[in-house]
Amino acid sequence: MDFDYSVDQAAILAAVESLLERHAGPARAIALGERDAYDSELDTALQDAGFTEVARGEDTGPLEAALIVEAVARAGGVCAFAASALVASAVSESPIEGPVALAASDTGGPVRYATSARSLLVLDRPAGEARLVPLEPGDCPPVRSSFGYPMGRPSPEILARGESLGPGSAERLERWWRLAVAVEAVGTMAACLDITVAYLSQRRQFGRTIGSFQAVQHRLADCAIQIEASRWLVREAAFQAAPQEATATAAAYALAAAADVFSETHQLSGAIGFTREHDLHVFSMRLQALRLELGGHRRALAAARWGTA
Repeated sequence: MDFDYSVDQAAILAAVESLLERHAGPARAIALGERDAYDSELDTALQDAGFTEVARGEDTGPLEAALIVEAVARAGGVCAFAASALVASAVSESPIEGPVALAASDTGGPVRYATSARSLLVLDRPAGEARLVPLEPGDCPPVRSSFGYPMGRPSPEILARGESLGPGSAERLERWWRLAVAVEAVGTMAACLDITVAYLSQRRQFGRTIGSFQAVQHRLADCAIQIEASRWLVREAAFQAAPQEATATAAAYALAAAADVFSETHQLSGAIGFTREHDLHVFSMRLQALRLELGGHRRALAAARWGTA
């Protein structure tokens, strides 16, 4: 895997970043969050531009899809692009109607984007299968959340229905879901660091900007190192089409890094980072949601590396 973008990858990223400048950003995420609303406009724009199908392309694949997912997360996009572009394309040969939400039958709890989803991919570990559940408006009642994503709660009856995606589908869905969460975490962490660096470059204390103090710079550098390490673990896993060990390694590392980035960026930003008047909370609270989603990354890594007892 090259560490430089190919000509096609650079062109794809330039196009998606241009689109995100018009259809995303923290201010838009805050406005949508006040209504717990899904960004259908962004979702449609990404689909119309062909980005949702990048993973299925002849000259593109999961790595290029992961690059776009990271960019959408970094821009604060409020749409289920990762599930549609990265997960759904890997678990089903036929296109799945979006928006797509992801749920596990044995965990319960709120599900990101479930209120707006037209398709629900259910991970049924006890049955060893993944199922595709078509959704109608109102199937998943909204749940009020401070995590920065619109949430819905599918009933046990909804989680139990649907069409099986065949043998091995549970393992396939779990791998790609794990990768998608890790990719989103990388983009979200990068946004947290960008916002914190910008704040520390302006905030002054003792006649100097806070960011000029060496102890602060060390903490920022540690965050940057963890984000960059997470980014390349994720990209390597995507490049290899999400093998179990590489994907679990990337997710375990990235979600552990997310805890550190959350803590450090908020400490360095002070209490203002938790307020609605500052952009940091848009991304940092999402890190908390991503850390809670799916889970079991270290157990999956141990199972991939050493097997199960």
